Amino acid sequence: MTNPTKSDFACAAALFPARNPAALPIHFRLGTRAVDGIPADFHPTSAYSYADANILRYEYTGISPDGLEVRLTETEYRDYPVREWTATFTNRGQTDTGILSDIRIGGTLSGSEPQFVHSNGDNCGEDGYTWFADPVTNETRTIFPDDGTSCHGAAPYMILRFREYGVRIGIGYPAMWQASVRQTEDGAEFLVGQRRCHMKLYPGETIRTPSVTMLCHTGDEAHGRNLWRRWYMTHILPREDGVPLSPYCCMHNFCAGGMPEFTGATEENQCGALRAYLRGGIHPDIWWIDAGWYPCGGNWPCIGTWEPDPVRFPHGLTPIGALCRENDVRFLLWFEPERVVTGTWLHEHHHDWLLPIPEPRADDPAHHSDNHLLDLGNPAALEWLIEHVDGLIKGSGVRVYRQDFNFAPLPCFVAAEAEDRIGAVENHHVQGYLRYWDELIRRNPGLWIDSCASGGRRNDLDTMRRAVPLHYTDVGYGNHPIKQKQHRTMFAWIPYFRAHNMSWDKPDGTYGGGDHPVPDEFAYENAMAPALTDMLHYTAGEADYGRAKRMQALWRRAAHMELAYDYYPLTETNADAHDWYAMQFDGTAEGFVQVIRNTLVEEDTATFPMHVEDGATYTFTDENGDTFVKTAAQLAGGFTVSLPRRTGRIWFYTKG
Repeated sequence: MTNPTKSDFACAAALFPARNPAALPIHFRLGTRAVDGIPADFHPTSAYSYADANILRYEYTGISPDGLEVRLTETEYRDYPVREWTATFTNRGQTDTGILSDIRIGGTLSGSEPQFVHSNGDNCGEDGYTWFADPVTNETRTIFPDDGTSCHGAAPYMILRFREYGVRIGIGYPAMWQASVRQTEDGAEFLVGQRRCHMKLYPGETIRTPSVTMLCHTGDEAHGRNLWRRWYMTHILPREDGVPLSPYCCMHNFCAGGMPEFTGATEENQCGALRAYLRGGIHPDIWWIDAGWYPCGGNWPCIGTWEPDPVRFPHGLTPIGALCRENDVRFLLWFEPERVVTGTWLHEHHHDWLLPIPEPRADDPAHHSDNHLLDLGNPAALEWLIEHVDGLIKGSGVRVYRQDFNFAPLPCFVAAEAEDRIGAVENHHVQGYLRYWDELIRRNPGLWIDSCASGGRRNDLDTMRRAVPLHYTDVGYGNHPIKQKQHRTMFAWIPYFRAHNMSWDKPDGTYGGGDHPVPDEFAYENAMAPALTDMLHYTAGEADYGRAKRMQALWRRAAHMELAYDYYPLTETNADAHDWYAMQFDGTAEGFVQVIRNTLVEEDTATFPMHVEDGATYTFTDENGDTFVKTAAQLAGGFTVSLPRRTGRIWFYTKG
């Protein structure tokens, strides 16, 4: 298993090491004045405290002569080579501040041959989750998401790689962050901030910056990748009743009655389906009710009335929650509270809580959205939402709160702001969004959150401190090569996520129009993620139930290792059905290798460069119970397998 080294910690200690307030890694403009650090005329002070035995926090505070307070918090993780920064600005004066702009956290990192590794995030297209490696030059390179969410068009996870060491970076800000990098004489300057920031602050007003987390490592990329995974699982992954999340199998009665999503869901058909699974010997960990449980006339995006449809759920959702609780099943319920559609309860009763809809574009007058944005920066709107949803959670027995977000908020932010308040509405919305989740968790011990925004458009690090992405994309559930490419990113950066066991391949091995109605072994093999949605229908036959029991047991064994052990991708992932796919999870005494021969692979046999320990002996057992033994020396040339097309196989191993 990967552990941090002394040289890893030494690299982290060298990140912006100055304790001199004027040299702190915070930069901004106040009016015409460019400010670096916390200057002497701000009368800086500092303090430190331990959040726990492994987390040390330093706070640096200063107040300008006219009352602008800047507070920079630096967090030092003592068990991993990680540093973290975030800042707030508060107007402590009696009048408006000057224009505050260009707020950035960061500075120069020393090293040679800098390279910037970054991704386009989840762009709701098949080319999402693509990574790029660019040399850093003296021309500033800037990346940012493009629609007001944090992952659309650019991922808030990236690597700044030097010849001597690497820095893995995570940004926490569920809206429009920005990261820039340029070469300097002795390394690279790296800066992060809110992209749109040009605002005065009113008396008493506070804004915050994105958080910036940096993990330093020497050695190869595998060492850095697995350090990040271990730090993430230790310090970021949310807990359930204080315990790290286990692999969970989700099931549902989707499109009941032939209606879209859950617009046809009723108390009877939901409870009936769950009981059918239980009678058949399938025990879901999570019972999933998604969009459409509220009054919407069969049109699930008609949202803004957050009450169970009284016709379909005459007793509310309480009977479903009670049935789940009686059978030790977690009840998951979908919400999209930020979007409000004309004619719904929120639109009719609290139009004053909604941000204005943007005017139609001049180049496209027909382009007009009916999506209002509930302003979570409005204290009254936020308090109502907290109280109302908390009541639904408690009354319905919800154990997993699922939040979706299916439109771009940036135009609403822009339409609501003045020239001297650019970015302020967005910033307060972000603060309200995070406070909302924090309060739901505080009020409902054991509750955990699933983050969704048309898939994975809002999975920044501050969101992930509070949630997991059970639905990390809206693309490619049954397109196996695309899914394999997506999983490569998720395993490396956000290691708790969910997959569907679906297959969309056609008889000729291509993808596009095929759909296998019953999950087969190949669908399960391609859904080996820490959480699973099993698409087995509750009316399926005995043979299908038998396959599901066998494959769920295989999935659960592998998923536990995926959460606990080091991750080694053994192939490239180009989203191409002509390619093999292989990965390895390696622990101290055991692990597994999975190999998938995709639908159009020509070669019957392939060899993969497995990660091995010198002198170890590996005893492999495949899914059928067949066993063989290999030494590390024999595996030095790789792990060789032969498989038929459209086949996957897992070999579990023990080490001696």
